[in-house]
Amino acid sequence: MSDLSPRDLEELAHAKEALERPSLAIRIADRLGMPVEALVKRLPEGAQRIVARGTHRALDAALELALRTLDRGTGPASDAVHRGLAVAMGALGGAAGFAGLVLELPLSTALMLRSIADHARAQGEDVSLVETRLECLTVFAYGSRSAADDAADSAYFAVRAALGRAVSQAAEYVAQRGAAGAAAERTAPALLHLLSRVAQRFGVTVADKAAAQLVPIIGAAGGAAVNALFIDHFQSTARAHFTVRRLVRAHGEDAVRRAYVGV
Repeated sequence: MSDLSPRDLEELAHAKEALERPSLAIRIADRLGMPVEALVKRLPEGAQRIVARGTHRALDAALELALRTLDRGTGPASDAVHRGLAVAMGALGGAAGFAGLVLELPLSTALMLRSIADHARAQGEDVSLVETRLECLTVFAYGSRSAADDAADSAYFAVRAALGRAVSQAAEYVAQRGAAGAAAERTAPALLHLLSRVAQRFGVTVADKAAAQLVPIIGAAGGAAVNALFIDHFQSTARAHFTVRRLVRAHGEDAVRRAYVGV
């Protein structure tokens, strides 16, 4: 494979900055003027369990969307449109409190998945392929950090390798069953394994969002601001992830990985 051009290296550097940037919790804290840890303490008792269940339901709905309809759509990434809808959903969720968040999260996740697919198309991905659609779902993991992460385990290419295997197994299962059949049987081990991998990381970010959105002082305006950060975070992650994939297609995994370390 050829060496990366100066433009390729510049794009890779921007992608790395997005993929290794501070977590959403830090961005929320900067915007709201208080650490997320302080906000978490204000959550109602049992809220973490409800948020965890909501995360799994949201990802389950996103998986069905990915299997059935995600390939519909053309044109460039429409960040502004998706961000505007997410802000409106966040305002409703913030105004309605905890009940609003439970209802809003699956809608926001589905909206973000469509925005992620836009970025996949913009980087030359074929979203009619099931494996590409499942790859879109993994962006929720790349844009999050597991509570158990350390400096080595949180590296982008380490997460990429683990999720890549899970995507391949899930895609193989879907190929055997067909998209409709797989969507109807989402409890299959291959699909559950992929969802659990993504949920493990995405749930941490959802908890940060919930902590900020559910405190009484936030309300509708704060909910809108939090959702704007939420979707912007994953749009940036999607753009970066699919940029890396485009460069890997052109130059090979090893060359891009070496360059990623050095930029």
